[in-house]
Amino acid sequence: MAPMQQNSAAIDPSVLDLIRSERQKALSPREWKFRLRGYGFAVKRVGGTQILTRLTTGVEMGTLPPEFS
Repeated sequence: MAPMQQNSAAIDPSVLDLIRSERQKALSPREWKFRLRGYGFAVKRVGGTQILTRLTTGVEMGTLPPEFS
C-alpha cells in the first residue's frame, strides 16, 4: 500500500459548514466521526492534526481547523 500525500489545501467552505454543523449536534468526538461516515467522510489524526478524508477512497481533503480538536 502506497503512503498517502498530506493535503494542506483548504477544505471547501460548504463541506466545512457541514462538518461544523455535525460537530455541534454530536455529544462526543466519537459520535461526530460516526455521523461524518454517513456523509462519506472520515477523520484521521496525523502528527497531532486532524485530516479530513474521503471514506471510500481515502483521499485527503485537507487539514481541519484547530476548533475541531
